[in-house]
Amino acid sequence: MDPESKNNQDRRSRNPVGVYEYKGCGPCRKAIASLEAKGVPYERIPIRDQPPSLEELKQMLEILQGNLKKLFNTSGGDYKEMNLKEVLPTWTEKQALEALSSHGNLVKRPFALHGKNGVIGFKEPEWATFLDQMR
Repeated sequence: MDPESKNNQDRRSRNPVGVYEYKGCGPCRKAIASLEAKGVPYERIPIRDQPPSLEELKQMLEILQGNLKKLFNTSGGDYKEMNLKEVLPTWTEKQALEALSSHGNLVKRPFALHGKNGVIGFKEPEWATFLDQMR
């Protein structure tokens, strides 16, 4: 292994991927399996008990090129109960991020960050790109 690859591998092992997830979530299980298959260290974070911070949400929003709706679990019960399909377009970015940071059920999952890279939801091509960015 060349020195640069070894340094990158050492850095990954010191800085696990933070994965906000819910144990009953199928896409979360697929994401964890993907990380395990690649030997990528990760830290499971229970999204309902410990939602992403405002800073993490802002970082993911930047990765999503400002598409606020992509941060939301639009198929979730809380989203529907709060009528966010109608309400979200009236909210400011600040209001939306505050709601997400205090209600983990509203956040699309899995929600994973590593350094300046991140991915939300589970689509294999997006996860493959995310994992490649860590090399």
